[in-house]
Amino acid sequence: MTTRRRLSPAARREQLLEVGARMFAAKPYDEVLMEEVAERAGVSRALLYRHFPGKRDLFAGIYQQAADRLLAQSEIDPAGPIVQQVRAALDAHIDYFEANRHAVLAANRELVGDPVIQAIITDELGVLRGRMLDATGLTDHARELVSAALMSWLVFVRALCVDWLSAEAFSRTELREMCVGALLGALGAVIDLEQL
Repeated sequence: MTTRRRLSPAARREQLLEVGARMFAAKPYDEVLMEEVAERAGVSRALLYRHFPGKRDLFAGIYQQAADRLLAQSEIDPAGPIVQQVRAALDAHIDYFEANRHAVLAANRELVGDPVIQAIITDELGVLRGRMLDATGLTDHARELVSAALMSWLVFVRALCVDWLSAEAFSRTELREMCVGALLGALGAVIDLEQL
């Protein structure tokens, strides 16, 4: 067990999230035990449960933190080339997915019916869609068409990334380029891509 030290509640919560994130990245969801998280963090189980009443709560905290960090890395500047920025945002997401394979698979398989986890994913996808949509500068009917295409594309990217993590039947570059190609195909069917 790690030596115990006194931390503020916020610092302790952050420490528990960091320890938990490392464990969920290294092991499948079912193999992560709260007792082991407490031991590695150098705290009692009671203290861990005070911060996170259950394993799903800890996982949700970790996943929300990851979503927030990924959103911070996925800002879209309307003045810049959108497709290049989308590639960079995809790279950031794929980096996270690759480094946290077990956590991503858990969120999209074992916890697919969990409303809290799915709300985190849905909220992140909504923010990403909003940013991309705003960067297009489109209005009225064209905006509605692109909004629908973007949400469908984001769901496609999520499903494709989960498949890639499960089987790795194609390269990371192929994954990213399939995602970009699907975006261009979807948008090209409803708007003139020269507008982007």
